[in-house]
Amino acid sequence: MEGQGEHHKPKKILCVGLVCLDIISVVDAFPQEDSDSRCVSQRWQRGGNASNSCTVLSLLGSPCAFMGSLCAGPVASNIPDVTCEDFSAVDLSAFKWIHWEGRNADEQLKMMAEVARYNAASPPQHRIVVSVEIEKPREKLYQLFPHADVVFVSKDVARHLGFHTPQSALQGLRGRLRAGAVMICPWAEKGADAVDADGTLLHSDAFPPERLLDTLGAGDTFNAAVIHKLANGCRLQDALTFGCRVAGTKCGFHGYDGIADKLTQV
Repeated sequence: MEGQGEHHKPKKILCVGLVCLDIISVVDAFPQEDSDSRCVSQRWQRGGNASNSCTVLSLLGSPCAFMGSLCAGPVASNIPDVTCEDFSAVDLSAFKWIHWEGRNADEQLKMMAEVARYNAASPPQHRIVVSVEIEKPREKLYQLFPHADVVFVSKDVARHLGFHTPQSALQGLRGRLRAGAVMICPWAEKGADAVDADGTLLHSDAFPPERLLDTLGAGDTFNAAVIHKLANGCRLQDALTFGCRVAGTKCGFHGYDGIADKLTQV
């Protein structure tokens, strides 16, 4: 039948946010203030929260797409964040989940409103799940809390708002969510916690690697792994544990090269 292949094409997960260039210098020991240290090695790699999450989603087998500003040259210089005008050109029917890296909140609120209008006009099976990461302790980002189905809130934000444990943060911030939403709070070596739509607190321990090599992007990896599981119908507890396992695995490698096989075995 004409168009049948396109009709059954798997829907993707879209990540909206930053792609950047990370320059990592490796030294024998953390340098003391005002001291000189010789680099053992240096590498340049693609980074950025949304970009890293897309990398992990792809490695885990989730069809995904990235939306962000790219520069024509080898190094970025003052490139703008995605605007609602940019976002309005997106064919929303191609996606089952859209994840925002909290950045330019005013514009992102408009984008989320577009998705809300799309969902209101769509049958339940075609509605898009919305998630957002609130990583930086910036007041403007906090207005994003009630506009997502899944909210990732960082340890830095929790502490900035006066909470000293993930459990207290989830309990204290739950009132900012819309009805039926869940909140997830990763806490580094202490694992991660979540609160589900009914207010039940969930926890997963961390799964550190045998040798800790690189924590850069561990949070982005955790977010992607959780989204991968939730988007495929898994329970929140299982997604939370999987996210901690995958993030721990990533910390045993430099960057993301060579970890594809390991991630699929988690």
